[in-house]
Amino acid sequence: MADGVDAKIASLADWRGTLLSHIRTLIMAADPQISEDIKWRKPTNPLGVPTWSRGGILCTGESYRDKVKLTFPHGSALPDPQKLFNASLEGKRRAIDVFEGDRVDDAALAALIRAAVAHNLGAAG
Repeated sequence: MADGVDAKIASLADWRGTLLSHIRTLIMAADPQISEDIKWRKPTNPLGVPTWSRGGILCTGESYRDKVKLTFPHGSALPDPQKLFNASLEGKRRAIDVFEGDRVDDAALAALIRAAVAHNLGAAG
């Protein structure tokens, strides 16, 4: 449901919208079969949370006042040689908090997305 993701990005009229749009482009380019949707709509977040999936959820893209958070539900099972994960480091999940002015390592993020796809599809890491 790209329209929902478009609406969410458009609602972020600052650096977070620009960043989330860039991240979305990287995710969708990493694998042409990735789908996107909006999940977890609620009164305090009526536009919901952008979610990218293939064989299950790959990651979510939440926006907060001071950051954009990419959460990988199976992050602990993924190789992260560039050490992108910097938040939610306990349990199965892992997250990447990106703050204003941070530089995203496009190649490393694309590799992480491909690893998440491989994990979800049951391939070796």
